[in-house]
Amino acid sequence: MAESTNGGVYPRGIKLGVDVGSVRVGVAICDPDGILATPFKTVSRDAKKNADVRVLVKHAVELGAVQIFVGLPRTMKGEERASAEMATVYAELLVSELVRAGLDVPVNLVDERLSTVTAHRNLHEAGMSSKNHRKVVDQVAAAGILQHAIDMQKARGTDVGRRVQAPAQSEKPSSAPTLRDASGSEPDSSTRGLQL
Repeated sequence: MAESTNGGVYPRGIKLGVDVGSVRVGVAICDPDGILATPFKTVSRDAKKNADVRVLVKHAVELGAVQIFVGLPRTMKGEERASAEMATVYAELLVSELVRAGLDVPVNLVDERLSTVTAHRNLHEAGMSSKNHRKVVDQVAAAGILQHAIDMQKARGTDVGRRVQAPAQSEKPSSAPTLRDASGSEPDSSTRGLQL
């Protein structure tokens, strides 16, 4: 754990960033010191069998990841619509698969407004043709999500995002996970927007 000067704590080590789409899932990684996020991999989304979720867990194990950030797409007004619900459900699936694998790796949802738009722009500025964007844009968007999260951790000296908890086994499966802030408590509506 990295301890800040104001007493806040967040995990130190390799972290993953995830950009969830209906067709592809972009994955990014950062160095153990949380300085630079880099594109890592694009995985085809498998909504029926969730094989892509298991691939992410496999990479988390192989890389020794200490935390995973999943981008939460919101509208410019901060509203959460269908794409945000898809990311939230995906994060819950990821937490459940991590628990099933016996891993205690925190998964946090972080605001990712315009990450894909920014990724397309960065690729265009780098001279990549538009038709080649599809192969890597999800990874680049995931790197943007992860970079934003690790930069906020350092700037605030504490963990960031909303922690996703695995549903209790006795509960009926739900389409929405229990969201908690980085400290483990459920955010109330007055502070929810401030924690992302």
